[in-house]
Amino acid sequence: MRKPAGGARLSFIRPMEPELVEQPPKGDGWSHEVKFDGYRTQVIKDADGVRLYTKNGIDWTSKYRPLAAEADKLATESFIIEGETIVTNEAGLSDFHTLRSAITRRPQDLYLVAFDLLYLNGHDLRDMPLKDRREILQALIPAGGRIQFSEALPGTGDAVYHLACQAGLEGIVSKRLDSVYRSGSTMNWRKIKCYAEKEMDIIGVKREAGKPAMVLMADQGRYMGGAFVTFKADKRQALWERVQGKVGAPPPKGLAKEKAEWLRPGLVGRVKFLKGEEKLRHASLRDFREEH
Repeated sequence: MRKPAGGARLSFIRPMEPELVEQPPKGDGWSHEVKFDGYRTQVIKDADGVRLYTKNGIDWTSKYRPLAAEADKLATESFIIEGETIVTNEAGLSDFHTLRSAITRRPQDLYLVAFDLLYLNGHDLRDMPLKDRREILQALIPAGGRIQFSEALPGTGDAVYHLACQAGLEGIVSKRLDSVYRSGSTMNWRKIKCYAEKEMDIIGVKREAGKPAMVLMADQGRYMGGAFVTFKADKRQALWERVQGKVGAPPPKGLAKEKAEWLRPGLVGRVKFLKGEEKLRHASLRDFREEH
């Protein structure tokens, strides 16, 4: 990006995005932050005022007015800040499920957790190491407001991840301290999500030769996708016997194209899955029971 001359307008920068991986990186060249469960947001301040954009570059300033007003008070002429817009629950954790209603009904309850600084007062900072960008950002954000700095958590990646999952967080984001900012997906930033377990209805099964067996799940009538069956032989056989007694239901609405055996109601499974996803991801069946 060219340095704007005088009061030229700054443009939205396509975000740098972490790759989803199974394990936190090893070594001390990384910082580890909480993965907040919200909407990725870019805040731009220039001669035209403050604008807030979604991850895809849509202007949501009108939805985020209280955050825009707070960003305008930051004591600097121009900046591009990257962060996550969140709302918190009673436990103080970010709560994605109530975020949409908070945006429309109570935007004064929103927080912006700022984690990166791409531009400041005429200078493009994207070629600076992450560590230096974040030091400048931290100095820019006063304590106690609705815009907060995303602190790095002390400790090894494994320890931070373990504590985050125990605390009920969605996961962590690990970033190389020497990484420059480049739009798009990158292994220099990695997200590691925590798992959750929940009982859901088993509504179908997929059993194809040469492929892992899978149960299809629904949660309160909403189709959630599939979970792999990894049981040992005897438990697997017990599951298939229960399944056999329920085969023959019509395909649920919208799922007729799925190659599956559909089941009558009554079989419930406990499934382990990645938190913070719309549908089941990296999911496995842990146990099952029949409802009486």
